[in-house]
Amino acid sequence: MPAFDLIIRNGTIVDGTGDPRFAGDVAIKDGLIVQVGEVRGDAAEEIDAAGKIVTPGFVDIHTHYDGQATWDQEMAPSSWHGVTTVVMGNCGVGFAPAHPDRHNWLIGLMEGVEDIPGTALAEGMKWDWETFPEYLDALEKLPRTVDVGTHVPHGAVRAYVLGDRERPGAVPTADDIEAMGKIVEEGVRAGALGFSTSRTVLHRSIDGEVVPGTTATAEELIGIGRAMGRAGHGVFEMASDMMREWDEFGWMGQLSRETGLPVTFAALQSIAKELPLEEQIASMRAENDNGANIIAQIALRGNGIVMAWQGTVHPFRLRPSWQAIADLPWDEQKARLLDPAFKKQLLSEENDFSEVNRDIIGLIMVVCGGWAMQYEMDPDFDYEPQADESIAARAAAAGMSGDEYAYDLLCRDDGKGFIYLPILNYAQGNLDFLEDLQNADDTVNSLSDGGAHCGTICDAASPTFMLQHWVRDRKRARDRQNGRISLEHAIKRQCQDTARLYGLNDRGVLAPGYLADLNVIDMDRLKLGKPWLAFDLPAGGKRLLQKAEGYFCTIKNGKVTFREGEWTGETPGGLIRGPQRVELAEAAE
Repeated sequence: MPAFDLIIRNGTIVDGTGDPRFAGDVAIKDGLIVQVGEVRGDAAEEIDAAGKIVTPGFVDIHTHYDGQATWDQEMAPSSWHGVTTVVMGNCGVGFAPAHPDRHNWLIGLMEGVEDIPGTALAEGMKWDWETFPEYLDALEKLPRTVDVGTHVPHGAVRAYVLGDRERPGAVPTADDIEAMGKIVEEGVRAGALGFSTSRTVLHRSIDGEVVPGTTATAEELIGIGRAMGRAGHGVFEMASDMMREWDEFGWMGQLSRETGLPVTFAALQSIAKELPLEEQIASMRAENDNGANIIAQIALRGNGIVMAWQGTVHPFRLRPSWQAIADLPWDEQKARLLDPAFKKQLLSEENDFSEVNRDIIGLIMVVCGGWAMQYEMDPDFDYEPQADESIAARAAAAGMSGDEYAYDLLCRDDGKGFIYLPILNYAQGNLDFLEDLQNADDTVNSLSDGGAHCGTICDAASPTFMLQHWVRDRKRARDRQNGRISLEHAIKRQCQDTARLYGLNDRGVLAPGYLADLNVIDMDRLKLGKPWLAFDLPAGGKRLLQKAEGYFCTIKNGKVTFREGEWTGETPGGLIRGPQRVELAEAAE
């Protein structure tokens, strides 16, 4: 009888703590790590990791798999990028609690905010729940390649309590707030990892209305937070425009001090945010100096959109000629787009902004013609592009207008060309501002939006981007010697730090007693692949996908789930209920 289930031998171990890497082996038995270092004995299976790094599985705390997790076991694309744990239900959108007559409303909310096809959600979800605890029970039925944890989402809670009274500007009564608090407390006691809300005009339902929570008062938000405090655990997560009159950091600080719970928010350079990012961080730190525990979630590259003819967004959607073919099958659209006469007509037209919401008109104008902010996605595209790689610069060099160059670019590869538009986090045309934030203890790497924005982004690849760009390849920096981050620090950021924020103390580190969630990675071969549009969601729903080379294998609970990027069929992942702890006992040896 072999002593262990699995041994990974001869690897370079980066254990997730930030400590220096070292050569050694990892032994696994019954889903746990039992030895790290020199391992004697045999195993049912051995993996030779010579020349490769061995890391904990990545913990992604900002995803939107709320619908997908009810039908999909593979959990791509996050699972393709070394992720073994996801936290979903972010930004105040989700599907529980749900009155039976609110299913379509909740789908429309998710479709509008997170660009997940409503038809896919309608066909894929069984809705075998009403309350939040019942939703957790439904999630628990399906084994997956990853563990899933979730927040209680403000939008669903508000709709459940207010019913037909839920609309922008609705002010809940004291009884309403108490009822919402009871739902959140019930959900957290049943196993939710926290509560989430959204307070940004960029988040709108499919009908164009701002999401529930956008206009919530501090009294409502603190009341709900107190409910989590009664349950004794949970993270309060928020996306916000940071309007000065809302005094977001004031109530976040009060809530954190009163309950002792962490509050976390999306920290971004954004045209929608009244407070500059530097002021957001300074305000957070002032509250933390006064006893609060507020954590900023930061993205590692420009948050934006990937535009394509078949995507959700492209620069010509508001031209009359496009509108005339928008509902045609792709083959018919493509034939028109490749017709020189159609191209000439479309490029002669003005954009029709008459139906655009005034709150986002500036953003839409950038999408439709901000060529200096848009970039051509080459086969080896660098997500920190320089000005001379912009559509404007390349069009000028080619003696063409930006409109014509962008049109031709989208028509490449049989109509499958891509344009990258970093709307957020790229105000200075570089990522220098993230260097200090990545070394701060009051920030965490986040905002991948895995499973969301299906027709516009594929930032679920963020862990791969972190290793490829920030650790190995980055060329642009304020200081050429210090513009990258160390491998050890990067792994800690994506493993231990993200896990600890949510109380998941049983993962994120390679040590005896911890979950056997690991990656074996060939750093020399690590490379993001070219994005592509797939139509593989239920009802033929589309999504942008991106794979990577270099993941030799990914292991979840001691089972190899992926080899060289291909799913093995193993589904050892389950549902996370509440904070987790690890027993570092001799019994694990």
